Amino acid sequence: MFDIKIEDARYWKNCVESIVNLVDEGSFNISKEGISLKAMDPSGISMISFFMPSKVFSKFDVEKQASIGLNLENLAKILSSSRNNEQLVMKDSNNKLMIEFIGENSRRRYRLPMIDVKKEAEKEPKIEFESQIEVKSDPFKEVLKDATSLSSYVGFKAEKDAFKIIAKGDAGELEEEHAGNTDFIKKLSVSKAATAMFNLEYLDRIVRACPSGNTIQLSLKSEEPIRVDYKIGEATVAYYLAPYMMES
Repeated sequence: MFDIKIEDARYWKNCVESIVNLVDEGSFNISKEGISLKAMDPSGISMISFFMPSKVFSKFDVEKQASIGLNLENLAKILSSSRNNEQLVMKDSNNKLMIEFIGENSRRRYRLPMIDVKKEAEKEPKIEFESQIEVKSDPFKEVLKDATSLSSYVGFKAEKDAFKIIAKGDAGELEEEHAGNTDFIKKLSVSKAATAMFNLEYLDRIVRACPSGNTIQLSLKSEEPIRVDYKIGEATVAYYLAPYMMES
């Protein structure tokens, strides 16, 4: 049993969007520490790990740890109906998730059925990353947008004093290079040069929910999955995306 309240319903909506951009169903684990979710996307090439601490909520009554499986697309649709200055209450009710929006003079309730999630995500991969690049979210999103005009894939190359983004396709080639401590890069830490290529569509979906003005941390190791981390307020979200291997 749980009874949870958050003062800004739209904040929870933004957090759920970071999940539903990648996966269409998943299980939220609710404990006294907060709400977490780990899920693989249907293709199996990417994974999300989400956590929101209990301190974010104005009410967080959890009798015992619970796991609730939900169709996340349907949850996102319900949350998109949230309005300015509305509070949000979530409770379990007869194997359904009761969602209540509370305005100054109004209340709206939805009930969303809980489901058995087909496949639970496994543990996060353990990778000894060779490079960490902290980029500013807005210009990083822009360069990914530029790359999509040329290719379906983008390459990252981290060197001791530079970070390169490369896209190649029939329409042309893009190579953009940035040094550390610029309007693009906030921090560059490289123990060993790392190079890998990734699917642009998935990267776009991964970073889409990152708030404007935030930073995104990219963790790289050559030909290994990339880890992408950012925060939405107090919530933390981490993604893993398998590299694209060029056919020899």
